[in-house]
Parts: sequence; structure tokens; C-alpha cells
Amino acid sequence: MTKRRQSRANRILSRLNGRSIVLLGMMGCGKSAIGKMVARKLGLEFKDADTEIEAAAGRTVADIFAEYGEEEFRRLEERVIERILSEGPVLLALGGGAFMAQPTRAVISRHGLSVWIKADLDLLMERVGRRPNKRPLLKQGDPREILSKLLQVREPVYAKAELHIQSQSGTKSEMRNVVLEALDEHLKDPS
Repeated sequence: MTKRRQSRANRILSRLNGRSIVLLGMMGCGKSAIGKMVARKLGLEFKDADTEIEAAAGRTVADIFAEYGEEEFRRLEERVIERILSEGPVLLALGGGAFMAQPTRAVISRHGLSVWIKADLDLLMERVGRRPNKRPLLKQGDPREILSKLLQVREPVYAKAELHIQSQSGTKSEMRNVVLEALDEHLKDPS
């Protein structure tokens, strides 16, 4: 690791002051893929909220929804996110709907820096089309129409995130560097 990159990572960690980085955005925007790479560069543990919820509940997200409904899932999601963020600095990737709940946004605001990875509809469609079986929500009709409607509902709420980063169609390494640079710039001393 070059001295410049090491110092950037150290600056980011120092300026976070023990807070976590919380990535949010639509399915396919790159939260997990980029989040893992950013976490590795910063020396933070990467966690995926849905994976952690499944581990805590002992069942899949789909099963929780089917058995208990969305309201109960969101309560569990909030508790799991709060536990993760209160345990110390991590890089946490949220499920697409997590940031929509005001109580979850409040938890994130207390413990972390919220970062919206914003992607346009065409880029999202390109990415989610590569793994259609991993996106059961998109099997309920026309995937483009479903994503478009979700974007309309979610983007105004996602815009409440502290930092907005436009996802790009370049390599994952390039996008990782965009995120690191944006974090460094955002956390810069105002003086």
C-alpha cells in the first residue's frame, strides 16, 4: 500500500472518530461488492445487514417476510442494525428498504456515516439482470417497471443520507477509489 493511500485510509478512520460507514442504495448499486473492497482498504470489518438479520433470526429474509410480515421484519432489522453499529466501527451494507424506516435512519445517524450509492435505472437493470435468481422482488412483474417505481419512492428518502456518491460503470477498483476519495473529501476539516 502506498504511503498516500495509507495516509488517506488513516485520515478517514481518524475523522470517523469511531463511527461506522453505512452504505445504502438500490439493489445492484454495488453496496456489497464495493463495500467489501472499501472495508478492506480501511481495515474495517464488512457486514451485510440482511446476512446478519438471517443469522439472528435463524431463517431467510424471505421466510421472515412470509411468516411475520414486513412490519416485524423492519423491527428486527432495526434491532440488528443498532447492535452492529453499537459494537464498534464497521462498514455495513444495508438492504434496499432499510433506510426507508425513520427509526433505522435515527440509529444510523447516531452511530454512523450514511453513504448513498446512487445508480441510474439503466445501470441497475444491467447489474441485476446478471443475477436474476438473486432478486426475487423483480420476479413480481416487469423488472424495469418495478425498479423504476422503487426508485421514485426511495430516492427522496435516500437523499437524506449524509454523503451521495454516483455509481459508475467502471471497474470495482475504480469505484472503490471513488468512494474512498469521496469519504476523504467529505470528512475533511472545514477549516
